[in-house]
Amino acid sequence: KMRVTQKDPAQNPTPARFFPTLPELANPKMPTATMIGRRPTPPLLFALAFLGPALLKIAGGVGLALASSDAAPDGSTPPELVADDAVTAPHVGEYIAETGFYQSIELEGNGEPLYATRSEYQEIRVVDSEYYGKILVLDGVVQLTERDADSYNEMMAHIPMMAVREPKKVLVIGGGDGYVLSEVLKHPFVVHVDHVDLDGEVVKVCRDHFSWGKAWDDPRATLHIADGAAFVRNAPDETYDVIIQDSSDPWTWGDDGEVVDLPSGVLYSKDHFGNLLRILKPGGALNFQAETFNIPSDLEGISEWRKLVLGLGFESARYGSLTISSYPTGQIGFLLCQKPGDDDAPNREAIQKRWDEMVRVGNGTTYYQPKLQTSSFDLPLWVEKSIYFNDKVKSHLSDEF
Repeated sequence: KMRVTQKDPAQNPTPARFFPTLPELANPKMPTATMIGRRPTPPLLFALAFLGPALLKIAGGVGLALASSDAAPDGSTPPELVADDAVTAPHVGEYIAETGFYQSIELEGNGEPLYATRSEYQEIRVVDSEYYGKILVLDGVVQLTERDADSYNEMMAHIPMMAVREPKKVLVIGGGDGYVLSEVLKHPFVVHVDHVDLDGEVVKVCRDHFSWGKAWDDPRATLHIADGAAFVRNAPDETYDVIIQDSSDPWTWGDDGEVVDLPSGVLYSKDHFGNLLRILKPGGALNFQAETFNIPSDLEGISEWRKLVLGLGFESARYGSLTISSYPTGQIGFLLCQKPGDDDAPNREAIQKRWDEMVRVGNGTTYYQPKLQTSSFDLPLWVEKSIYFNDKVKSHLSDEF
């Protein structure tokens, strides 16, 4: 989630059209392609798409075929390969060069945004889809949709909240859309939430355009438009019961193929994780966005981040998984990290009771349920082995591995 490149508008003006053509996506050196990645492997390419006739034709009017062998002798596209109205309609899409994966969401009407602006850091758009509803798009990348935002945000919030006996003070880093904050505030134990986000314009847009935008009106919530790492660095020791970090990727790739650190990179650094451990109360929980296991470089990152936080002193760090159809590969995950010091963590019965009470008072959920408190950590065998098998630190796996 939140794969955002923060670009200088003077150096990267918004193109006249929203989306690079497929030949442009295949060529990282073409200027309209946005490159996002993490390792010296083929970069991830993302864009906001208008899949119109320009996508079906290239220079000289030659039609695009699915493969060169499919082209007719004269170079034209066979009739069965010509896109129908569903393909030529405006879409917002994402292409991952590392795996060759592409997906898109068809937009309503001509695809014109319901709202568009540019903040100091990024381009912000709200677009509309018949099935997915309103969609928040930052720098051409889908952040959330009304249809399935519940899955990611409920899991990011309720898994760590339910892992702590009485979470009273909470810190949310990132998540400028406000959805995680709205879920945290459903818990009756909460007396104060500090919400820190760098881009106040995102907060303003989401306050006006999404149903959960009233979360900041709750008197228990304090919004800080600030650098998350600096806020954590200056926070007192043992302040928070729960910390949730809903942040963007730590780095990307430049046009020259070199790694480019993004502003959010500091949120995945050793110093920052050490400060998060420091400001957590004993027994407190940290939950942070940890990418999908379906992209090889992401899977490497999951293992590396887990080893890093365990080495710093977290008692446990487990990767949980969730399904969300609007994100690449339909899967993303999180790392739930627990600080030592509380031997009285909630058991299954206590979690069920807390959730039942939330539902009774009208603060229920649509994706999260108490069973997921444990089952979300059950992973495919190949993923589990990749993350835990070679770990020198004792993991939750059985001895048979």
